[in-house]
Amino acid sequence: MTAEQVRRAVEAVSDPELRRPIGELDMVRDVSVEGEVARVAIVLTIVGCPAANRIESDVRQAASSVPGIEDVDVTVGVMTPDERKALTEKLRAGRPARQMPFGPDSLTRVILVSSGKGGVGKSTVTANLAVALAERGLAVGLVDADVHGFSIPGLLGIPPGTQPTRIDDLMLPPVAHGVKTISIGMFLRDGESVVAWRGPMLHRTVQQFLTDVFFGDLDVLLIDMPPGTGDIAISIGQLLPHAEVLVVTTPQSAASDVAIRSGLVARQTGQRVIGVVENMAAFALPDGTVIDLFGSGGGAEVADALSAPTDRVELLASIPLSSALRAGGDAGTPVVLDDPSDAAASAIDALAQRIVTKGRGLAGRSLPFSPA
Repeated sequence: MTAEQVRRAVEAVSDPELRRPIGELDMVRDVSVEGEVARVAIVLTIVGCPAANRIESDVRQAASSVPGIEDVDVTVGVMTPDERKALTEKLRAGRPARQMPFGPDSLTRVILVSSGKGGVGKSTVTANLAVALAERGLAVGLVDADVHGFSIPGLLGIPPGTQPTRIDDLMLPPVAHGVKTISIGMFLRDGESVVAWRGPMLHRTVQQFLTDVFFGDLDVLLIDMPPGTGDIAISIGQLLPHAEVLVVTTPQSAASDVAIRSGLVARQTGQRVIGVVENMAAFALPDGTVIDLFGSGGGAEVADALSAPTDRVELLASIPLSSALRAGGDAGTPVVLDDPSDAAASAIDALAQRIVTKGRGLAGRSLPFSPA
């Protein structure tokens, strides 16, 4: 009976990349108990699996938690090619290879975070919003589609040189603060820091992010869009015409006028603008003085301009200028985790709650259920 208890405990250990129990992934082999010693054999997906130490440690801890077990001997092997093939087929759940899982019938909510121009803090908002959503227990993915100006890995503290784990033709995105993340910055060779690509290469890259990267079952997929209305915006409009759009601007009129354009282009492809975020808004000094460094009212102007009689666009958040938000981005420690009492962190947390509460309509989409 003790060996069966150990097996159950070990099989419940979660693979940190796939976010599924290793028993479900057929990674547990022999389990035996001799006196107070448990012997457990497991297999990893690939040689050099980056999660190897974490999995072995968790397996050892799980087996040790069984009453009567004082010592654990863990043997680690690697799956055979046939076993990996069977695993990838199981993960795809019958879906053909290189098929995008985020189509109109997907239950994953896809939200594009866009801006009309650079420098408005769009990526910082996206990274912190993703973490805030993950902190609410949602399964969150994040695609850094700003190929020329990628910054998401640094904002989330993903170490340089980190790459997705490859299992045959599947790529498993690195996980940071509970968010599964992919970025072109993870594929550049040492010394490279510039991506000088034109339309066809950009389209192919974004398409591969959406098809070849295995995110698993997600509640929300955030896409950090490049500023403006160029090639990538058009490509994603074609690939994800059902996506929702969150427009980021600053209070300054010069920024808000341009931000309106990104919302209008999204709407032309069939995407729905769900709200506006005003970043770098007025902030209060310790003596109560309010400083509106970039003016005021820009966010409300964008929301009004993008509203239609039957589709009101709201200003969902006004995020004040914050040194903690800036410092957290530089250090790779999202302010919503590192300093949740900061005014900007509170505003982003409230934004996450509004998005969760706002939900999305399922009208006109088929659901994966059949009548009994």
